[in-house]
Amino acid sequence: MSLLDRVQRKAEQGMAPTPGEDPKPAAPAPDDQPAAPLPRGQQEPPTFQLPQARADGSALSGWQVRHAPPAQRAADPATGTDPARSGGPGATPAPAPQPRAGEATAPSTPNTAQTPTNGNAPVPLRPRPAPPLMMRSGAGAGEPGDAPTRQSSLLNRTALARGPLSKPGGNNLYAQLRSKVHQRLVEELAGNASTAPPEQVRQRIGELVNELVAEQNLSMTRQDKLRVIETVIDDALGLGPLEGLLHDAEVTEIMINKYNQIYVEQHGKLSLSPVTFESNDQLLQVIDRIVSSIGRRVDESSPMVDARLKDGSRVNVIIPPLALRGPTLTIRKFAKEAFTVEDLVNFGTITEDMVRFLRACVRGRLNVIVSGGTGSGKTTTLNLLSSFIPEDERIVTIEDAAELQLRQEHVVTLETRPANIEGRGRVTIRELVINSLRMRPDRIVIGECRGGEALDMLQAMNTGHDGSLTTLHANNAKECIGRLETLVLMAGAELPSRAIREQIGSAVNIIVQQSRMRDGTRKVVSITEVMGTDGEHVVLQEIFAFRQTGLGEDGQVLGGFAATGVIPYFFDHLEAEGEGVPVEIFQGLQVVGED
Repeated sequence: MSLLDRVQRKAEQGMAPTPGEDPKPAAPAPDDQPAAPLPRGQQEPPTFQLPQARADGSALSGWQVRHAPPAQRAADPATGTDPARSGGPGATPAPAPQPRAGEATAPSTPNTAQTPTNGNAPVPLRPRPAPPLMMRSGAGAGEPGDAPTRQSSLLNRTALARGPLSKPGGNNLYAQLRSKVHQRLVEELAGNASTAPPEQVRQRIGELVNELVAEQNLSMTRQDKLRVIETVIDDALGLGPLEGLLHDAEVTEIMINKYNQIYVEQHGKLSLSPVTFESNDQLLQVIDRIVSSIGRRVDESSPMVDARLKDGSRVNVIIPPLALRGPTLTIRKFAKEAFTVEDLVNFGTITEDMVRFLRACVRGRLNVIVSGGTGSGKTTTLNLLSSFIPEDERIVTIEDAAELQLRQEHVVTLETRPANIEGRGRVTIRELVINSLRMRPDRIVIGECRGGEALDMLQAMNTGHDGSLTTLHANNAKECIGRLETLVLMAGAELPSRAIREQIGSAVNIIVQQSRMRDGTRKVVSITEVMGTDGEHVVLQEIFAFRQTGLGEDGQVLGGFAATGVIPYFFDHLEAEGEGVPVEIFQGLQVVGED
């Protein structure tokens, strides 16, 4: 056998010859039968078995790599270069020679993890791939995985995969940092965020932001950190993105069509707000926080709900499957302090003469209905009228969602209740009106009549509870009478229309018509007296009115208030009650041709 054949045979046995040693063929395994040699033209090329790196971390010898096929040469894990081409001083000596016959050898433990075998025959190994750059950079020679391990533990705690960071101040960075801070806060509080002291939660949020910024080596300015802290505080303790809009005094209404589309009303005009939610889930969390604070619920079985905020702002919610584009939320903000007479006069909503007349009507215990369309300012005017009630009278207010801001001390506030999840426990306005008659009220103030409670309200006005106030949806005073008649019929009482109109004519004294003008301003466009009936119809006469004359260059409504010249029928009644007003306030141009 030639020297080349013996070298090939020895390489197949995984043994490398040493200089000066005569290569000898290895004895075949007991179970292996020597195969007959093939003709030279049909022999397969020899397969070299490359020993792996030693346990002490030394590299392969240059001889082993140089005599291996190019496809089996592995890059040096430490330097990333081919050892066969480097040939530098970093190469390690060849492994120790195989012992001769009769020499004692130390038992060796095969490295099965690095050199897989199939029985006694060696299996060719593929070259070990180079470690990822992320593992090699920033780690020492003996600790390639320290940084990935630390990063994995952070991701496991936050359950959020960290994406590529954008520049400081970018939305991606803020969103990730907010999510991680919020996740850690939830884990620490364990659902006790509502009971934990707010100052303690605020302080902990600031600490978490600083910890995460230090862990991730983020470069953030103080303003950026404060922005993240305020955002997380709003999410944890407030209403998330809505906090800024709720604190904006110029925003009077917030309309959320879907999580990324929010419209606001400012100075009577609608505009698209840049504020958005991150997802429908975040919007639903805010909705649940609002409705649960007053003991109500919203879900698929009850997808609509009316609620209120802590400051009395009115809230309406409707969610899928009724809202096809996602949860819809509408908030009608109320001023922190109720508007005064001076405020409404300065706004151009009403004049001082009209205020003087309405004050005399309320203190003279006349029944007043505030009529108008949606968003016309009926509740604001009702608050104004209720402020004229004397302090020594007992007031009972009844509403679907408590919105009135009465300044008197002796006030009882009642609120309706929807049905529970079993469909029981519902309490309507009509039931509260009936119950309020047993509470010895001097005044009954109903937030809004929408159904059969109109009949009970009229009966209360006709049975000694004079001076009651309520609101109604209608476009003018005449339509207000017709709608009131329809609501009485909704009570289920089979009363003839004539009887209903007679009851309306004797119970209602004043109709205050409120309207929202084209330029967004709200005005009391009419004050009308109800004089009774003339058989089939309710007789009305207008006392004050707003007459529009045109539009300005900027779209502002032009016009003015004026008395119609009609002295009210109950003028003597006001004099008798000690609430007389100067007759001069009624003098004005008589309007001709008006019904």
